[in-house]
This record gives sequence, C-alpha cells and structure tokens, in this order.
Amino acid sequence: MLRPESEAELAQIVAGLTAPVRIRGGGTRGVPGPKAELDISGLSGITLYEPGALTLVAKAGTPVAEIEAALAAEGQRLAFEPVDHRGLMGTGGTPTIGGVVAGNISGPRRIQAGAARDFLLGVRYVDGLGQVISNGGRVMKNVTGYDLVKLMAGSWGTLGVLSEVSLKVLPKAETQTTLAISVPDAASAVRALSAGLGSPYEVTGAAYDPALGQALVRIEGFEASVAYRAEALSRLFAPFGTVARLEDDPWPGIRDVAPFHGREGDVWRISVKPGDAPELAARCKAEALLFDWGGGLIWALMPEGADLRGRLGEFAGHATLIRGDRRQHAMFQPESAPLAALTRGLRQRFDPKGHFNPGLMG
Repeated sequence: MLRPESEAELAQIVAGLTAPVRIRGGGTRGVPGPKAELDISGLSGITLYEPGALTLVAKAGTPVAEIEAALAAEGQRLAFEPVDHRGLMGTGGTPTIGGVVAGNISGPRRIQAGAARDFLLGVRYVDGLGQVISNGGRVMKNVTGYDLVKLMAGSWGTLGVLSEVSLKVLPKAETQTTLAISVPDAASAVRALSAGLGSPYEVTGAAYDPALGQALVRIEGFEASVAYRAEALSRLFAPFGTVARLEDDPWPGIRDVAPFHGREGDVWRISVKPGDAPELAARCKAEALLFDWGGGLIWALMPEGADLRGRLGEFAGHATLIRGDRRQHAMFQPESAPLAALTRGLRQRFDPKGHFNPGLMG
C-alpha cells in the first residue's frame, strides 16, 4: 500500500508509478481494481473554514464526520447529504470528503439543493504524470476552470487523484417535518411525490418505501414556515391517501438505504425518469425496493448474480451495481460507442499511462 502524507509526496509517488493502482479513500465502498492501493487517507485536515463566506476547504482524506462536526458547531451543513455506504456494503473504514466528491455522492436533498458537484468550488489533484493541478476557486463567483471542477466530481478517481477540495456549505434548517402518505402502489406514490415536488412548498425529500406502503415527503426551514407548508401539503396529498406526520426522522435511513442492511443479495442503483420508475421497478422482480428523488432513483435488492440490466432492457437511464460480483456484471452501465470514445479520450489526456483505477469506468 502507498500512503502519502502530503500533496507533494502524492505527486512524487504518482510520477514514479510503474503499474496501475486502485485509489482508496476511506475504504467504505469496495471499489474494484488492482491489488496495489494508493491510500489517500493520510492527506487529512480542514485547511480553511469561513462560516461567514459559506466556504470550506479540506484535504481529500479528511473524514466526512470531522467536516460535519465543524459545520454543525457553526449551524451549517453539507446540503447535498452524502450517503454513508458502510451499512449497505457491510464495510468498515471512514467516509472521506475526497471519496464523496470523486463519486459525486448525494443523498435525498439532491432534488432540492443539488448534487455534490453543485457545491464544489475548486479542486487540487494530481494527474497521471504526477503534476499538481489546481482548478476553480474558494468562492462561487470565481468560475475559472468551472467545467474541469465538475468533471472531477463523479470521475471515480479515473482522471486524477484528488488532494484537496473547496466546497460551498449552507446553514442548517431550524426544523423539519416528514409527511407520510399511505399509497397502494408505486404509481400512486410517484404521482403523490410529483405533486409535492411540483408545488411551491419547497419539498427537500421525496421517497417511497413499498414495504411500508408510504410515500414520504420532507419539509425544512423556519418553524412557522414548516408548519404552514406541512398543513398545505397535507391538503394537497389528501386525494392520494391518508396523511400523517412522522415523529421519527426517516431520512438518514433513506439516505443510507437502511432497509437493505444485513440482507443478502446484490444491490443496484437505478437512475430513471420518475414517470418511468413504476414500470421499471416491476421489471426488476426485486426482493426489495426503495425509491428516492421522487422516483428518479430506485434502489433494488436483487438475487445474487441476477442480470438486472437484462431484465430492464432498453430504458432512459442507467443502472449501477453497487454491491455484487463486478466480474460478472460491470459496475457502471455500458456506454454507447460515441460516449465510450469520449471517455477513452479524456482518460488518455488526464492519465496517459492508464494507472488510475483501470477498468472501472470502461
């Protein structure tokens, strides 16, 4: 294992690589690849935090929990609500901010606040030649190299090794409440959630748990505003089924796909148009399902080795194998020929020696 303690040491290691490596942050997601690891957890620490400017800069190996604790002390948060994969994957380790950015890991609030990449202001990373690249800025108005910043989010370490990230943060909501609508099926749930998301009442969470027969809607903000919007949404949802307010907070469990924890089988993450979700979910013939993002995201627990993509057939979206045998089924949806050519071109430009996470994304 290669474990640099500084950005300069990381660059030196990468420049001297003679064989491919698997980039490892906190070790929570079980990313496939070569046995040789490049462990980034030694690059850790918050290097700048300006609460008044809603800006935080941290080294890539900084634990997410450390960042969230620093933000909570100032009444702020990571609005994109990053998923903790440990329960789902059955892994240990510690989620790191570099891993969150590399995977563009975003939770239920994405439908309202945006994804991780939407809060990424700047990055520092080491490319495949061992060069340190700095791109973007610490404040949103600085958009120098903006596209490159976005490109690194969701590249899963295939284009470069992140060493530092700059993020926009937001104030934490004063309060929140969750409405549960009893619905008979996925189609009814998606219609109810679409009505809530299309309303002016600023829904920040929209999920459906078929096992409970409940569509769940979250509202956040100032107490008086939340109370008003909850009442208005209760009236809006009345035609869809019985509406109740939940005492407990279900969103950490939805974010981390808690209904699948401790259960055997493969886990797939399917991104779709919400209107297509009910039909596609039925095609899965899954052992368990969980819908998020108003139906735009389906989590499916499948029998081990099941060919989910074969069951789904052609559809507008993509299916990612989160937990399962990635030798049998590729982690990411196979790309079309033109897109695959573009991907190869980018990787050749950023990592000409092919050392970073080979085979992970085509």
